[in-house]
Amino acid sequence: MFKARVKRSELPAKSLLHKRRADGDFLDCYSVASDLPPRQAAEIITRFPAWAEALLRLRGILVAPFGLSKSGPEATDKLGIFPVEHDDETEVIAGFNDRHLDFRVSVMSDNGRISLATWVHRHNLGGRLYLAAIMPFHILIARNALARVRRAST
Repeated sequence: MFKARVKRSELPAKSLLHKRRADGDFLDCYSVASDLPPRQAAEIITRFPAWAEALLRLRGILVAPFGLSKSGPEATDKLGIFPVEHDDETEVIAGFNDRHLDFRVSVMSDNGRISLATWVHRHNLGGRLYLAAIMPFHILIARNALARVRRAST
């Protein structure tokens, strides 16, 4: 019922992720009606439900032999495992660079909507394969996260 309110959308024009975007990079964006500030929405988004936590644990087991990060780098400000690199009244950006890809997520408040955007720059074949493998789960998790933001907004 809430998923119908989550829409695939364009990255808001004011987003700082536009500065990172280059040809060949992956970028998707979903949005939902919400009056929450971006930091509060980001905290909801990164509080994964049990089924998503189980998927992340499985991911950690599967990528361990390849030396990929399971918990993200150390940082004084984190949302879940994601170090925060930008936080203001309209947008929070978090993420990190890994061996196979660099990624950032943006949670932005714009015109009564919260947008959740994911930017990925793949470094190599491993990054391309990884992104292809997680894509169905990424979409499920992103849409579910915004549905939870929507519920918290009402």
